[in-house]
Amino acid sequence: MGRRKGGSPVHGWLVLDKPFGMSSSRAVGAVRNLLGAAKAGHGGTLDPLATGILPIALGEATKTVAWAMAGRKTYRFTLRWGEARATDDAEGEVTATSDMRPDAAAVAAILPRFTGSILQVPPAYSALKLAGERAYDLARRGETVELAARDAEIFALRLLRVIDADHAELEVETGKGVYVRSLGRDIARALGTVAHIAALRRLAVGSFTLERAISLDKLEALRHSAAVFEHLLPIETALDDIPAMALTEAEAHRLRHGQTVVPLLAVDQARLDELGNGAVVRATTGETLVALTEISAGGLRPVRVLNL
Repeated sequence: MGRRKGGSPVHGWLVLDKPFGMSSSRAVGAVRNLLGAAKAGHGGTLDPLATGILPIALGEATKTVAWAMAGRKTYRFTLRWGEARATDDAEGEVTATSDMRPDAAAVAAILPRFTGSILQVPPAYSALKLAGERAYDLARRGETVELAARDAEIFALRLLRVIDADHAELEVETGKGVYVRSLGRDIARALGTVAHIAALRRLAVGSFTLERAISLDKLEALRHSAAVFEHLLPIETALDDIPAMALTEAEAHRLRHGQTVVPLLAVDQARLDELGNGAVVRATTGETLVALTEISAGGLRPVRVLNL
């Protein structure tokens, strides 16, 4: 998360269509400065060479980033057959080549193997930590990086088109923590060749879609206009899948002070029983989001209190 001294208390989400060549942290800084916001963070890193949806949380919305990152993500990517690269995308040096070029039928036939619950080894050039250091820092120093396979969930994967003999375009819908670079690498290996991601565009993160996105250039053009805030989405946008419960002002006051609240109404208590211990609930009063809570022993325990 980034803070800006002297910034304003801007709260909500802005869906940025991140440009090519910019890191996610730089994009967050640019948006924070353009809106004059005191605090900002992002909901799911995009590599510098990737474009598309980067949800940026401002102010109290930063407390909901974990839920935004848990949403399904949709990517469109281009595989470049015949070249493996150190980073599994176009940025790295070539590490292996192959003359084998799979046709459309072969690609389509292999994709079901990568749909559902799979095991995936993250790229060596990733932000995961080994012995306290980022994997990409170790890789850049020429050290061997061995990352353990992790569970990954692929909900849908399809071949869109064969661009030419060297390139194919695909689309994938994933769960949290899936590396598209690893997916492309592994698809190629299963087809008896090598490949890397030549282009990557994120089309959606949960309810954040391209239809709701704004480019950095357009944001810059609106810099000194109130219209820039028309692109700000409510904090609740990242919480669409989380059930809500209305509280009284007295109950909201107790939550804000870190106290567990046991709803008095029988209908609310029945709903908590139905959802079960451990379920996350949005606690609201009037039109205001008070806190993200967890059901515990028949009550609502505050997990993230929002100061709105």
